[in-house]
Amino acid sequence: MIVVVDLGELRWRRDVGVGEWIGERLGGPFGYVGSVVPRGYAAYARVLHPVPAPGPSFDGAPLRWADVCRATGRRLHALAQWSAIAVPPGVPITYDARWRDVAPDVGNLGRAALDTLLGLLGAPGTPCFFALWEGFGWIHGSPAVVVVGSDEEVPPELPREVLDGPRLRLPHRDHIVFSGPLRDAVRIGHTYSWGEFATQSPTLFWAADRSWCVASEIDFDSTLVGGSAELVAAVLGCPDLEALPVGPDDSLRLDGDAVNL
Repeated sequence: MIVVVDLGELRWRRDVGVGEWIGERLGGPFGYVGSVVPRGYAAYARVLHPVPAPGPSFDGAPLRWADVCRATGRRLHALAQWSAIAVPPGVPITYDARWRDVAPDVGNLGRAALDTLLGLLGAPGTPCFFALWEGFGWIHGSPAVVVVGSDEEVPPELPREVLDGPRLRLPHRDHIVFSGPLRDAVRIGHTYSWGEFATQSPTLFWAADRSWCVASEIDFDSTLVGGSAELVAAVLGCPDLEALPVGPDDSLRLDGDAVNL
């Protein structure tokens, strides 16, 4: 069962026009950097989602893609694809590839990495907007969410007026929009009946002054940051993030990894 989450100072926005500028700056085939995070920024970073520890032989801390590359003999580079680096050369590459039965989360940066990124983006109280893809099952409750071993009805995570309200319609995705301080990006997610909170990275969030924008596209295993050269340099240089420089015309499709295919 899922219970309603405390959104803190986040407020639902009917005026979804606050995000229409993003659609005006997206372009290129889907799967390219500039099709997900707005074009026009001075620099961009790709933050790789952490890899869960694969078993008791590890200390439980998430691994980096670089660790997996060392194990599989693959090369880590800015456009590396998990499906390619998760298997050694000569092994067929499949979209759902796993290494030692683990893979990075898709569409979600994860709480620890998100906390680190927020600390680089600005002061905790920085005014921001947050766009959440409307299709997450936990938003709608039953029948969108199935609880294994139970026929209990799961209530919607958000009020009916939000579920029925206007959407920020961008290429490929429709979003519910909130506003609030930067620190409350971690409030988005759901809480299970046993008390565990699962943070969900906002699908898109940006400073109210548009000085930066972050995208955790639901089909990507990395999060994209667009902003000033100084901000992106800080992201790339952060020892607690695994980040690589990219550009708006770079492809993050499976076939974009020409090095490891």
